This record gives sequence, C-alpha cells and structure tokens, in this order.
Amino acid sequence: MPTERTVERADGTVERTTTTDGPVVQERRSGGMGGIVALVVGLLLVGVVAYFLMNMSRSEQVESNAIAGAAESVGAAAENVGEAAQNAVPEVPAAN
Repeated sequence: MPTERTVERADGTVERTTTTDGPVVQERRSGGMGGIVALVVGLLLVGVVAYFLMNMSRSEQVESNAIAGAAESVGAAAENVGEAAQNAVPEVPAAN
C-alpha cells in the first residue's frame, strides 16, 4: 500500500514523497520565482529583437533615399549634357 508524505518548506518548495513496496517516487515543485525570471528574460528578448528590427527598417529607408537622390543627380546631369551638345553644334542653314 502506498504512503504519501508532503512537506512544504518556508521558501515555497513543496516536496511530495510517495513510498510503496517498490521504488521511492519523489516530486518537487518550487515557488513561482523561476517563472518570473523566465518572463523577464522573455520580455527583454522581445525588446532587443524589436530594437534591431526598427533599426533595420531605418537603414533601409536611408538607403532608399540615397538611391533616389543619386538617380535625380544622374537625370540632371543627362539634361545638362544634352543642352551642352545642342549648344556646341552650330546651326547649319538649310540648303535650297
């Protein structure tokens, strides 16, 4: 016949021992401190991941703005070259 004994300690740990004619089975449960630590670590991890994701988004935006600015500069330079080419060639009167 199994005999069950439960001991609760001052730190919140509950120890339950069941004795039978065979082997001894022990079950231990601790207080909620481990759960609180896990929760805090999880929240910190979420914060760090969010920080890096926001910074990655900002750097992509800066890169896109730089590319757009470079494209505008290339377009303006092409217009200047076109105007210079037109001004460099003298007008030839039309042959009759």
